[in-house]
Amino acid sequence: MEVQLQELIDQIKKDGVEAAESEAESILNTAKTEAKKIVADAQAQAEKILSSAKVENERLTKSSEDAIRQAGRNLLISFRESVTKELKSLLREGVAVVYSAETLAQLIVNVIESWSNKPDAEDITLILNNEDLTQVEKNILAGLKERINKGITLKASDNFDGGFRIAVNDSGVYYDYSAEMVVDMLSNYLSPKVIALMKEVE
Repeated sequence: MEVQLQELIDQIKKDGVEAAESEAESILNTAKTEAKKIVADAQAQAEKILSSAKVENERLTKSSEDAIRQAGRNLLISFRESVTKELKSLLREGVAVVYSAETLAQLIVNVIESWSNKPDAEDITLILNNEDLTQVEKNILAGLKERINKGITLKASDNFDGGFRIAVNDSGVYYDYSAEMVVDMLSNYLSPKVIALMKEVE
């Protein structure tokens, strides 16, 4: 009887230990599986964060580079405009010197003599602003005395500041040698050359 009781106790112990071991193994397997899942999820999250950070970094880098390029372009455009403005100012001063009372009359005489040699230019009208006409009229008249008798007319106009205009044969079309037009022509001629020089040093 004691033997049977002992066997029963031993069996209960054995079953209990096996059950406990089985439960422990199940818990351990579940924990390992859960741990693997947590690690996998953490790695996936880390990769996602890293990928997002990389994309954002590339976006910021590109944005910064674009901003730097645009700032460079803006600076270059501003510099070109400044140089062009300064060039135009210098041209305006130079043209003003050439169109001063001492030289304007002789310049007009030379231009009119050149025009008068054209066979189709029978009637030539010279247009100056009132101030220039008053200052240079005597010199023009003296220089073109003979030619004026053949169809040169002097007129005054306040539509431009300095220089002169020439109309031929009352066609309504005139050739503009006004100070501003000459400055614009010279500026249009020189500006591309200045820009090309600046591009060489970029």
